[in-house]
Amino acid sequence: MPLQPFDPDTGTKYVLVSGGVISGIGKGVIASSLGVLLKITAIKIDPYMNIDAGLMNPLEYLESVNNVRELYPTDNDDRHGECFVLDDGGEVDLDLGNYERYLNITLTRANNITTGKIYQHVIQLEREGAFLGKTVQIVPHLTNEVQKWIQRVAKVPVDTTRERPDICIIELGGTVGDIESAPFIEALRCLRRRAGQNNFLHCHVSLVPLIHGEQKTKPTQAAIKAIRSEGLSPDIIACRCEEKLADKTTEKIAMYCQVEPNQVIAVHDVPSTYSVPPLLEKQGLLSSLSNVLQLGALSVPDSLVKSGTEAWQQWKALTAAHETASKTVEICIVGKYTSLPDSYLSVRKALEHASMRCHRKLEVKFIDSNDLVATTQAEPSAAFHDAHTRLRKAAGILVPGGFGITGTEGMVVAAKMARENKIPYLGICFGMQIAVIEFCRHVCGIDNAHSEEMEDLGKLTEEEKAAATKGRVVIHMPEVPKTPGGSNQRLGLKKTLFQENSGFSRLRALYESEAPRTNGLPAASDITSNMTAEGEPTTKISPGTPPIISERHRHRYEVNPSYVKTMSESGLDFIGKDEYGERMEILELRDHPWFVGVQYHPEYLSKVLRPSMPYLGFMTAAANRADQVMGKHTTLANGV
Repeated sequence: MPLQPFDPDTGTKYVLVSGGVISGIGKGVIASSLGVLLKITAIKIDPYMNIDAGLMNPLEYLESVNNVRELYPTDNDDRHGECFVLDDGGEVDLDLGNYERYLNITLTRANNITTGKIYQHVIQLEREGAFLGKTVQIVPHLTNEVQKWIQRVAKVPVDTTRERPDICIIELGGTVGDIESAPFIEALRCLRRRAGQNNFLHCHVSLVPLIHGEQKTKPTQAAIKAIRSEGLSPDIIACRCEEKLADKTTEKIAMYCQVEPNQVIAVHDVPSTYSVPPLLEKQGLLSSLSNVLQLGALSVPDSLVKSGTEAWQQWKALTAAHETASKTVEICIVGKYTSLPDSYLSVRKALEHASMRCHRKLEVKFIDSNDLVATTQAEPSAAFHDAHTRLRKAAGILVPGGFGITGTEGMVVAAKMARENKIPYLGICFGMQIAVIEFCRHVCGIDNAHSEEMEDLGKLTEEEKAAATKGRVVIHMPEVPKTPGGSNQRLGLKKTLFQENSGFSRLRALYESEAPRTNGLPAASDITSNMTAEGEPTTKISPGTPPIISERHRHRYEVNPSYVKTMSESGLDFIGKDEYGERMEILELRDHPWFVGVQYHPEYLSKVLRPSMPYLGFMTAAANRADQVMGKHTTLANGV
């Protein structure tokens, strides 16, 4: 199927963000920050061979397969970080989470292109005879399919207006010059030519290192030379640097990279990533974008201009106030992937959003859950003592999602300490299941309470297996396959119904406060606070009935319904269930400052101006600001 001709009058404009010198330079944050200033959609291109991020270990390295690093030495530190989940269940790169958080948009799995995904697509077309017997090649067949994919996805509405985006930001993952990026660079070169003048802008992110107090421009010069040799010529050069670019550095980069000084943008270190959009605005980036893309010719309704302006002013006011906050709240995240903080990136971002609303600085302490358990009968290690000391001093304890048996006993220790010492606790997905196991063991008297995920029955006799499976308070969901493989989980946006016994719940009160009010009553019979990709509300309230919420899920285990009555009678309330009333979604303790577990991942829907409700409640309890914040909490209709 040939490429459709590009129509400059109706076609979407494109902004490409690429990176040079090193990986992990901040392309995702810069791409997201560009989008804050525009009405956009976003696509992330990941050159790895995986179909998606669903089966990727957050800590994986290249040497994980037969010491491949020894055979193919590389400077790349291929730790992937977290897997982000979308409404449609797509398991994607964490940068799509940045796009959604910054831009208040709802993306789909099609917004993440990988080498594996595009090759699979082309091979399927070949098998169906779409190429009419031709020899299928990287150029032009695969590169054409990349262009068609981008053009198709760029037209899909991604926000509550349900209107077609004006601009599509394309982030090219990795570093220009990597062999796996070559087909995508060629496809983007062709797309730029086809889009034509004023419809395509290229921003290249490079590094300006500080060596002995001097800003060095040679890495950036080499990066620009490399990408020009591939057929792309950047319109804007975004320079990542520790300090503000000196005027002479800007002039030097402009001179030797053949651009004007106003096309060189300094992205120096700032207190938080939320300060990057105002930093870009101050340097006139929006004017540069407008000049190249002729944004003034776009027809934008006054209502959208007004709402966008208000949201931008709120963003700047909130981030500026956060930088002046004087008090700090310390949160301990107890998990098994703590050696790489990006494994819990969305969790940390949701905590940041909540701390900004509480006007508190956030200090996150990562605790390896293995350190909370003494490994021998001898004197416990220094790491053991340090972990327990930090946990006792924490203002709040959070146990995030995870998989496998490793480190689970340490998480149980953390949940027990939080419950007994009235330390605010938030359990996310696996963290909720950990809270159930801890409660059953130490309150309900089920000494062998555990999750089916923790069982190792391989060498046991049938009698031993029967004994070992008693006390399964968390079980594998019956509808989910037990065989390994992608997407064998309960994924994506699912409904949760608050139960009739949830009137006491502070979490329910927060969700209800999301909806706009008129004289304390719902403004309509069906109130929305945020919309899904299909235009459905994520929080629905009807007068006289408990709210219905929609949150994103990623799990294959659930609380065993057979033990729910026992736990409820002992004081653990399950206040939220799925739409069939069978699956436990939310638990909350009554006589505790904040002890909440949720089966879903609320961090995936948290935004800067609209923090996640479980995280906001947790943070207000940890900061001892529940009365001040929860009483005043209202939804920002244009929350970003």
